[in-house]
Amino acid sequence: MKNVTLILLVSISFSISSFAQETKAKKLKLVKPKKEKLYDPTADAKADIAVAVEKANKEGKHVLIQFGGNWCGWCILFHDKVEANDTLRTAMNESYVTVLVNWSMENQNEEIFEKYGHPERFGFPVFIVLDAEGNRLHTQNSAYLEEGSGHSTRKVLEFFRHWSPAALDPKTYKR
Repeated sequence: MKNVTLILLVSISFSISSFAQETKAKKLKLVKPKKEKLYDPTADAKADIAVAVEKANKEGKHVLIQFGGNWCGWCILFHDKVEANDTLRTAMNESYVTVLVNWSMENQNEEIFEKYGHPERFGFPVFIVLDAEGNRLHTQNSAYLEEGSGHSTRKVLEFFRHWSPAALDPKTYKR
């Protein structure tokens, strides 16, 4: 009887602990429903970036590469923040062609990470801005875009604006 009671208490303890962790993660918005996967481990990142550069060139935009993975709560938070915020979504879409590059056990995209100077050293997500010719302009550590338990709308908008084609065009500078 003591063994049954002990097993029952241990089972209840694990259940409560698991429920508490899941609830906390949901409050922090770190849990995304599994129905949508942002990052495709089977994608050809090199080809996706080439297509984005070609499109950016035609549209007068830059390329914004977001490196991360479906396992990365901060990657999901960033994506969800931009998608839910009209100002951020508009600023991003007006100035950038975006590409999501996966890093996971299934596909670490080693060649791409090497090509761009191993941006994973900053953690995830990490962003690379390319010009319309495919030249790297900037590597952005996303920690500088954070505020509290998420990303700062002001800081993200500033990042988008400071690396947009218009911001890098001397003709737009006030003298």
